[in-house]
Amino acid sequence: MKQLLISRLLSVLPILLAVSLFTFALTRLTATDPVVQILGPGASEQDRIEYAQRLGLDRSLPHQFLGWVTDAAQGDLGVSYYTALPVSQALASGISITLTLAVAGMTLALLIGIPVGIWGAVRHGSWADRLVSMVVALGLAVPSIWLALLLSLVFAVKLQWVQVVGYTPFSDSPLQWARGLVLPAFALSVHTAAVIARQVRSAMIEVLRSSYVHALRARGLPQRLIVSRYAIRNAMVPVLSVMAIQMSVLVGASIAVERIFAIPALGTLLIDSVVRGDFPILQGAVVVIATIVLAVNLLADIGYALLNPKVRPQ
Repeated sequence: MKQLLISRLLSVLPILLAVSLFTFALTRLTATDPVVQILGPGASEQDRIEYAQRLGLDRSLPHQFLGWVTDAAQGDLGVSYYTALPVSQALASGISITLTLAVAGMTLALLIGIPVGIWGAVRHGSWADRLVSMVVALGLAVPSIWLALLLSLVFAVKLQWVQVVGYTPFSDSPLQWARGLVLPAFALSVHTAAVIARQVRSAMIEVLRSSYVHALRARGLPQRLIVSRYAIRNAMVPVLSVMAIQMSVLVGASIAVERIFAIPALGTLLIDSVVRGDFPILQGAVVVIATIVLAVNLLADIGYALLNPKVRPQ
């Protein structure tokens, strides 16, 4: 297990460096000039030159990138061009809300997807299994953004059961905080639940057809005990990889869903930074998102190794 952790951690650094370089190159290739965005089109050329020097944009691109990477390695992601606040401070609150929304969506997806997948696998070939396949196909076909718009229209605008926009911190009102997360979390969870249910069903069917399950049945063990004690554990091994991928997808999808429900999280901050050309915020946000994705994959690798010792490095 120690070798697994070391090998995975060593692979993180080159990936983050590549992501940083890619993001830096893309931001500089855009037509957005942050100096013009801040000073306005009526500013004089001299003012633009002086302000570009103040922001460090007059230096060569390799110099800018190396300077940013050096500071980022020390925990300094720079300062926003617009608010003059540290990027880490600007990202802190947004990241916490985005992760809360993504975790809520994944929790709902697991609560829905795993039981549905097991139910379909245990009743493989029956009408219940065909119903599960139909529901899963429908869930896979529904885009999260379209579902978020539909949910906000029905439950927030028409029925007015929950708030449609805004975000209430947990410290202010836990009830309002939970009500504000219901619709966006459910919109995120449907597609992920369908993916997990399909994978769980496929893995469970394969496990239930294995020779050791037939041996357990021959010994007289009831089906419920076989499923709960033996089959689920083995079936969850390939599901872990799907869960890690879907968690990364949820973090990305939550950016668009946050915009629909006007949640002041990482998505709003990231979109605003693209429009305004706030390069430090954009670069810092992308690197932080990449770090979160890598951390999720690392946890999945650890869980995979715990469930299946064969994959551990020798």
